[in-house]
Amino acid sequence: MKEPILTLALALALILTFASPLQARKTRTLHLTTYNIQHGEGLDGRIDHVRQARILRKAHADVAAIQEIDSMTRRNGGCFSLEEIGREAKMYPTFAPAIKYQGGKYGIGILSRKRPLSVRRLSLPGREEPRMLLVAEFKHYVVACTHLSLTAEDRMASLPIILDEAQRWTKPFFLMGDLNDEPGMPFYQEMQKHFLFLNPSSDKTFPAEAPNICIDHVAMFRPTASPEVVPSFYRTWVGEETFSDHRPLHAEIGISTSRTAR
Repeated sequence: MKEPILTLALALALILTFASPLQARKTRTLHLTTYNIQHGEGLDGRIDHVRQARILRKAHADVAAIQEIDSMTRRNGGCFSLEEIGREAKMYPTFAPAIKYQGGKYGIGILSRKRPLSVRRLSLPGREEPRMLLVAEFKHYVVACTHLSLTAEDRMASLPIILDEAQRWTKPFFLMGDLNDEPGMPFYQEMQKHFLFLNPSSDKTFPAEAPNICIDHVAMFRPTASPEVVPSFYRTWVGEETFSDHRPLHAEIGISTSRTAR
């Protein structure tokens, strides 16, 4: 009778040994949006933050990277656009001003369902205007928002800064924003060595009335030590709204996280 008991005990030990790591992980679905809002002005000439907030609610965005944000400028009536959108979308605003403009400020921001654990703001090259990289840390991932320069040389000079930041983190690192660069162009090709672009070139986002180029992107950093790192699953789609000169770009992503983390 001892042999069957030992065999059963051994089998049970093997099951626990190999099953435990699997049981300790689970897949979380993350909803991301990147949207260049053109200071809130739609193709109809109206500045309406309520309808832009509806886009985020409709997409169930957990985090949204927003570009071309006005804060207290004359053209937006002295309001803080990111806060207005966040209030309507029930999301927490994190702002990174890049320049002073019309009595206020202008820059990029992140809206999130949960308040970031930490925030970093880094300057990027931009000869036509200063540029920023805004980084927000959350429990299971990190999201960075940017709006890169119109100048190819400045975009390329931004790459080492972006890479240095991505390499600081052990959590999944997502870069979103208006990169002002298309698939096949030199900066994009260099980025592909380090980032997995989740949206295909067929996701045209600009100009909003008849999109024919892909310059808004969602990308995931692939560490040099683990270039095979990819999401469990992902899909992207472009919104139909014309409440800016860009269309919003949405992503649904599966990331593997620890079950013990809350």
